[in-house]
Amino acid sequence: MTDDLIQLLPESVANQIAAGEVVQRPASVVKELLENAIDAGASTIRLVIKESGKSLIQVTDDGCGMSERDARMCFERHATSKIRKADDLFSIKTMGFRGEALPSIASVSSVELRTKRQEDHTGTLVVIEGGELLRHEPCSCVNGTTITVKNLFYNIPVRKNFLKSNQVEYRNIVDEFYRVALPYPEIRFIFTAEKTEVYHLIKSSLKNRIISLFGKKYESLLISVEEKTPLVSIRGFAGKPEAAKKSRGEQFIFVNGRFIRNSFFNHAVQSAYEGLILADSFPFFVLFLEIDPQRVDVNVHPTKTEVKFQDERDIYQILKATVKKSLGQVHLSPRLDFEHEAFLNNLKKIETEKTNEELRLGVKVGKPADFEAHKPVSIPGLSKPNKSDWQKLYEVLQQSEKSEKQSTEKQEQLRFPEEEPENIDAADIPENKFIQLHNKYIFTPIHSGFILIHQQHAHQRILYEEVLKRLKNANIQSQKQLFPEIVEFNENDFQLFTELRPELEKMGFIFESAGKRAVLVSGIPAGVQAGNIQNYFHSVIEEYKNSLHQEGKELAESLAAAVAVKSGIRTGEILSKEAMSLLVDQLFACENPYYSPKGKPIFIKVDKSELDKKFD
Repeated sequence: MTDDLIQLLPESVANQIAAGEVVQRPASVVKELLENAIDAGASTIRLVIKESGKSLIQVTDDGCGMSERDARMCFERHATSKIRKADDLFSIKTMGFRGEALPSIASVSSVELRTKRQEDHTGTLVVIEGGELLRHEPCSCVNGTTITVKNLFYNIPVRKNFLKSNQVEYRNIVDEFYRVALPYPEIRFIFTAEKTEVYHLIKSSLKNRIISLFGKKYESLLISVEEKTPLVSIRGFAGKPEAAKKSRGEQFIFVNGRFIRNSFFNHAVQSAYEGLILADSFPFFVLFLEIDPQRVDVNVHPTKTEVKFQDERDIYQILKATVKKSLGQVHLSPRLDFEHEAFLNNLKKIETEKTNEELRLGVKVGKPADFEAHKPVSIPGLSKPNKSDWQKLYEVLQQSEKSEKQSTEKQEQLRFPEEEPENIDAADIPENKFIQLHNKYIFTPIHSGFILIHQQHAHQRILYEEVLKRLKNANIQSQKQLFPEIVEFNENDFQLFTELRPELEKMGFIFESAGKRAVLVSGIPAGVQAGNIQNYFHSVIEEYKNSLHQEGKELAESLAAAVAVKSGIRTGEILSKEAMSLLVDQLFACENPYYSPKGKPIFIKVDKSELDKKFD
């Protein structure tokens, strides 16, 4: 008997461990297979899924195909055609390079690969199940590659049980499809789910690709963004302020064609919109950054969405200035500082001088592979950031993506106290003694002092309870639209709308089908002032997305909160004496008049004794 304890794990076990990071859900498989098809030089890529990818994911491309040996080798760990030596890691131009995806996928599913090169007479078939090779033989197939993945996580029941509902997993797949289809408008993509064609994207310009994915409304909402500096070239589109939403979903940054997650750069774009959108709104943007591969490290995480930059702080400044400049050119920016224009011009001059110095000396200024933080570029006329301030901002943003969900839940968590505030007797409120302050608050005296009511929060509470009653009692009261309107959604929002449609119809909305991802709204609930129907439903969807973060909330409650927030009166609206009186009466008839649907206080009470103390 040996005393040795450490053993080399079997290949199948090692692949399953690697799959824990590479293959987290069906969307992870979709991402890896689509990226492989792009690296193969495909001009047409077809994606087919069933049961939100749980039972079937199939990707077909017309790329270069593989030889008989390569068809088998691609399922070996760290076998890749993308790199040959360590130095290649700093000049990566392909989507994949680690050689982990296919063996990881094959270890937790049943995989069938059919591939053929144009110069070969026959193709190759490879079948692997749970990491075990079952078939490797010639076959008849067209040029290119088809990979079929079935029964994902069939051999890891625990992982399979942790998958979300089909609706959630489907939305994750659609998100990955966006991230791959956006940077390659020159490739035709066909996406089919449950035998229904979801997207058929023809070869087009970037702008038309965005419109095809997110809807025709974006045709008039896109602002071209373009800037070239020796350090980074930026191109793409940013949305006008009216395209901003309450959720982060439609924000895309690509580096050398690869989608990345970088809260630091997201903050740069968000800062450019300062003064144009609300603080809790997020702008739409699709931006492409072209950077020397030697100044970027993509080998940080198996998913390859986390990237390190040699000049991150400089790029932050350039990105912010470029977006702000583009907004200013269409007269949207409240003030386009000349310092931003000077910043870009001076940066070009400095980088050109630096490049000339490198050519003169024959060496590079700084080591490309040395990923240490560089000092921010010093530009005359632009205030130099304090080092501690930069570090603080950097650290906060680095943590934001990891804690975003917890942060959102914390911010939106209903803040009902253990004990309710002191009751207000409606009889204590004198009639017609209401004063509106700043078009935001309603002041009214009571016997013991006065109360100050937030008119927007109060109306949201009233609507919230009214909508809940309608949903529970199915008390449908609709008003027909004189001119019915068509509402179009992107794929993910349409899936959410489909889930909500039965509840919306209980509330009194009347819908008719109007084509793919569109409905005709011919009736709305009595008493609801929807205004622009298209904007109304997109806002309701966004509010509903935010309410989903609140644990323990049922669908009806989340929908009621979304409708109430969108339909309620706004801060700044002038109310008549009669309107204020009616609002206060309805508020104190509510079951819970203390807090809005989002948990914000509705009114404060100030006792006369507190006032007396102020003057003592």
